[in-house]
Amino acid sequence: MDLTPVLISCKTAAVSIAVTFFIGLLAAVWVAGIRNRFLKMALDGVLTLPLVLPPTVAGFFLLFIFGLRGPIGRFFVYFFGVKIAFSWGATVLAAAVISFPLMYRSARGALEQVEPELVYAARTLGMSELRIFWRVSLPAALPGISGGAVLAFARGLGEFGATAMIAGNIAGRTRTLPLAIYSETAAGNMDAAGSYVLVITLFSFIVVALLNYFAGKKPWA
Repeated sequence: MDLTPVLISCKTAAVSIAVTFFIGLLAAVWVAGIRNRFLKMALDGVLTLPLVLPPTVAGFFLLFIFGLRGPIGRFFVYFFGVKIAFSWGATVLAAAVISFPLMYRSARGALEQVEPELVYAARTLGMSELRIFWRVSLPAALPGISGGAVLAFARGLGEFGATAMIAGNIAGRTRTLPLAIYSETAAGNMDAAGSYVLVITLFSFIVVALLNYFAGKKPWA
């Protein structure tokens, strides 16, 4: 079995979760703090959109924006000589965009479930809002945030449709595990496809175990 797709998938998922973790957490803090109901609903809808769109549709939008004819794609080619589409970076982009809503929704839900009494008590003690977030809200919400990070990692690892659209299926460069399974099955190499299926199934069992662990973990605060 060629381990290249396994390595590409793991590297892609690791980099994408490093990006989506911080951006998703920042977005969750921002949206959770908005008091205007309609603005909150609108922003939540936009940030969650990649979760409900078919992956190929999300991939089409990414290709439209970051492709050679897209505004951002042309900008990078013109000023930096870098092609985003059909590169390994495009696999990270696809995985990050598709997995972002899971990280954002989990983080926002965890932050909104923090006991208000803890925040009020911290304020009465004279703590600043930033310190309250780091010392009270974040530790209390950490199990839910960690569970969201695991889900986002797994989603990035299993991304197929958007990756095929924006990154292609280039052996040794952008062929991730799902794309390798598709390619080997299409070529009639069922043994190789089955090996990749076993690998991604093992990853899935690990994800389930981690989710059960974080679900049963008590908040730190």
